[in-house]
Amino acid sequence: MSVEITNDHLIAGDDVNHVACSKNVKLFSEPGLPDTIVIHFTAGSSAQSSADFLARNDVQASAHIVIGRDASVYQLVPFNIVAWHAGVSSYGNRNGINNYSIGIELDNAGGLTKSGNTYISSFGKTYPENETVFATHRNETEPKYWHAYTEEQLAKCRDICIALISFYKIKLIVGHEEIAPGRKTDPGPAFPLDKLRNDLLLDIRKDAEALPLYGKVTASKLNIRVNPGPDELMSAQPLAQNTVVKILESRDGWYKVRTETEGWVKSDFVQQINQ
Repeated sequence: MSVEITNDHLIAGDDVNHVACSKNVKLFSEPGLPDTIVIHFTAGSSAQSSADFLARNDVQASAHIVIGRDASVYQLVPFNIVAWHAGVSSYGNRNGINNYSIGIELDNAGGLTKSGNTYISSFGKTYPENETVFATHRNETEPKYWHAYTEEQLAKCRDICIALISFYKIKLIVGHEEIAPGRKTDPGPAFPLDKLRNDLLLDIRKDAEALPLYGKVTASKLNIRVNPGPDELMSAQPLAQNTVVKILESRDGWYKVRTETEGWVKSDFVQQINQ
């Protein structure tokens, strides 16, 4: 079943539970954000308990959503509000990845220790062998046991990511282990992280590679706006005819371009050129 995101930046659906989390109120600070999804495991005993814990005012952590092992969803923070899921983190030339991303937590115990025929989590809960994966973490050298994700849970995560990519123009999906290596191991090797982002973001990467690098303004004056859309605020004075622009992104008939400033212009009035 497809996932719908409302104009209030919430997930709609019968299996969605909205958990009050009043501590998070800061809006994303720049147009075009959030543009990243960060995948986590909860290392908790249940989706409900993890959601309730993350929503507490005395806990300096939160997330946008928690996905249960039965594919139930708990939403704590609207997607246009910054949540506290990444902590000290960096990726590329960015630090503080909370300020750019949506945090998805999946109910999963993480690393497990084998004891006889059972497997023990860091918080003492035991799991049978058929709920484990023996694999090597991308940041480690030796294999160990990890709690497996359920098919229903992974399918719901995929559906939510698809909806987020469409609604917010997400460009990047990363694991907590990639933005805080050495400190975090989630979502771990039991989660198909590489497959998820390759499947969902491949078309975006192809579109970016296919973009012309430069264009020339063909209109006598071309408005440049903060976001794509005829009613959006102007980001600078109109561009003059024959102005050469670098094309950064394409979206729904608009180009994000850079000259001395940066903003969105109607692509009908930009002729692609070689530079």
